[in-house]
Amino acid sequence: MPAPTALIMPTEAPEAVPLPTADQDDELLLEVVQDDSLPDAGAVQPPTDEQDGEMIIDEEGKPRFAPGKDIDPVRRAETRKIPIPPNRMSALKNNWSKIYPPLVDHCKLQVRMNTKEKRVELRSSKFTQSTEALQMGADFISAFAMGFDIDDAIALLRLDSLYIQSFDIKDVRQTLGPDALGRAIGRIAGKDGKTKFAIENATKTRIVLAGSRIHILGAFENIGMARESIVSLVLGAQPGKVYNNLRIIASRMKERF
Repeated sequence: MPAPTALIMPTEAPEAVPLPTADQDDELLLEVVQDDSLPDAGAVQPPTDEQDGEMIIDEEGKPRFAPGKDIDPVRRAETRKIPIPPNRMSALKNNWSKIYPPLVDHCKLQVRMNTKEKRVELRSSKFTQSTEALQMGADFISAFAMGFDIDDAIALLRLDSLYIQSFDIKDVRQTLGPDALGRAIGRIAGKDGKTKFAIENATKTRIVLAGSRIHILGAFENIGMARESIVSLVLGAQPGKVYNNLRIIASRMKERF
């Protein structure tokens, strides 16, 4: 505290600040509205490369995260090559106009028929939406190559609960000779395919007899019932007994559904 006898130094008067006029207020407001270079104090700025490993904490001690960046996932193009048996090449060429539209329109795949190598090649692209589309397309072509009708094979693209199971007649009974093998195939097919159609209708499956190989298309439980009937015929069961079992199976399936 200065002494009471000390001289009081004169204070300098503050300089007069000119007040803005009405025109200047408008210009000032316009400049503030148009100036977007200044960052917003409340907005969280995206972190730089140096700040990627650091955590930003606000005044309350809570972490604040910058908005995520929209980055398209990098998808690698995958291919499948399905070999076609020689006896199915003519059917493939005749039905090619019905085969490729489901693959291109539904699965968004790229497909071509290689007649020199006798195979069908599938490839995914940037337009492919599902990761399972390539495998579904390969199953569809494989089903057609096994001998299934194209309308039955297309069901593999639309339903996820369908499968294909293949087995050899010699796996059921290994002591079959050439004549016995032919008789076993005839027992499975029946006269004019009657037995095969009865098994298909009762179990809601599709069966293809390709030599000693048997291919079954259908749901998991239905495939098991159809295979059980076929194995019974191979082992020597009477067709009438198999028909009775099929009737029981059909009645049970109707009660279930």
